[in-house]
Amino acid sequence: MVGVPRITQEQKRLNRERIVGAAGEGFRRRGVDGIGIDELMKAAGMTHGGFYNHFASKDDLALEVLHQGFTDSLAELDAIRAAHPGSARAALHDMVDRYVDAGHRDRPEQGCASAAFVSDTGRHGSAAQAEYRRGLDGYLTAIADMLTDRERESGGELAPAEARERAVALFSQMVGALLLSRAVADADPDLSDEVLAANRRRLTAG
Repeated sequence: MVGVPRITQEQKRLNRERIVGAAGEGFRRRGVDGIGIDELMKAAGMTHGGFYNHFASKDDLALEVLHQGFTDSLAELDAIRAAHPGSARAALHDMVDRYVDAGHRDRPEQGCASAAFVSDTGRHGSAAQAEYRRGLDGYLTAIADMLTDRERESGGELAPAEARERAVALFSQMVGALLLSRAVADADPDLSDEVLAANRRRLTAG
């Protein structure tokens, strides 16, 4: 009798990545509660039963998606900083231009976890909030560092507490602008664009 072929560890890893990738797009576009396991597995090209070989529940999958999303976003932020050596001002402007952007607004399934999961996280318990906090703190630390460097490049100095406060305000405005623009994108595209443009100008004025 021919046995059932065993799945290699590499194939298992790839299958897990497919599930996380499909869930990342689905959760960003429709929310964690807006899409079921059957649909996610179909999008990943797999059957429902295979889900539980990788995750105990959809909440466990959501945690991994959140972790991966912030890890990828923070890596992109590091790349932006590296692309502007010696100019924190240029790095800050680049970050804002990429985030507060029509392309980011129109493709939530590919967007940053900070905006995509801000509402879901508050509804999904302390573990999700802890993971979101990790990502948020990564953003705030990087932005505070850029603000401190920008001040130093101009011959000034910024106290750590002031840099942190400015980072919190700046990033909160970025996320808020993106969410507002998405909220009216279909009903009033001009207003949606106006929200993005106004905030981009204000955020890059300094």
